[in-house]
Amino acid sequence: MYCLRGDILISKRQSDVLKIIVEEYIKSIKPVGSKSICDILNCSSATVRNDMAELEELGFLEKTHISSGRIPSEKGYRYYVDTLMEPKKMTGEDMLKLQTIFHNNDLVLNDAINKSMEIISEMTTYTSIVLGKSSSSNKLKRVEIVPLNENNLIAIVITDKGHVENKNITINNNISIDDIKKTVDLINNLLVGTPIDGISEKLEFEIKPIIGKYIKQHEMIYNAFYNVFNEFTQKTSNFHFSGKTNILKQPEFDDSKKLRNIIEKFEDNHLINSFEETKNGINIYIGSESNIDEDVTIIKTKYSINGDDGTIAIVGPKRMEYNKVIGLLEYIKEKIER
Repeated sequence: MYCLRGDILISKRQSDVLKIIVEEYIKSIKPVGSKSICDILNCSSATVRNDMAELEELGFLEKTHISSGRIPSEKGYRYYVDTLMEPKKMTGEDMLKLQTIFHNNDLVLNDAINKSMEIISEMTTYTSIVLGKSSSSNKLKRVEIVPLNENNLIAIVITDKGHVENKNITINNNISIDDIKKTVDLINNLLVGTPIDGISEKLEFEIKPIIGKYIKQHEMIYNAFYNVFNEFTQKTSNFHFSGKTNILKQPEFDDSKKLRNIIEKFEDNHLINSFEETKNGINIYIGSESNIDEDVTIIKTKYSINGDDGTIAIVGPKRMEYNKVIGLLEYIKEKIER
């Protein structure tokens, strides 16, 4: 029996050999030799070595050095994920941990999603990411201020989605509360209905020129409100990381320059959403496909709540437990969209 991928034909036994090597390497992080495969498949070492040599020639396996066993190549992982992988059932303990989060009525759904992905990060020792609805889906409803004393006030930003954010602002004695109130009135008159992530630009080009004409300390006031909206934009984008430092626990990433490059790319909240979706369910980006590092894999899926889309993703080493991670993400997606 043969398995066909593209124009490459490999035998059933070669598929079995590849599957064993991938799964053994994921567990042990050590090259896999022919002896352990012989014990599992009950065939001669010469037969297994021939299969391994052919799989290497086809690009599914690699040698780390001349006398070593084999490890999966990026192509080998892709074949395993697309053709050979069998879903892994969640343990009762893992399922109970996640069920507890979604059954907690004190948590709003966004918090439940973030908390569940934190738990998955702990279960897998990989990095988890939640990209919620974009801040562009929140539009400004109004801004209010509450003076606390001569030098401190609270700015309250409210969106049409009911999102409310409070920000303490410290002002010096040269700025009057009346000038602050005039600025707030301008914002409410001119910017209501503007998407939150478009507020900063409008502050610069529409509000600042006006307040500059009749408010002495307009620069300080402008900067204060610019910071308020800038922080609010970041919060409403719901870009939530868990286990970012888990990457430090993986032996592939002991090079400080390589690690720094990966951490910097983690900060790019557009990167995870930039990949073309090849299917509606789980999408897997292995090694070079991840656009992060050749030793990194991203597994992600989108979810939808009342028309608002979000993304949950797991980032880990190329030799991650694909079958376990996929099962966990499918479970979370089902709970979110129920």
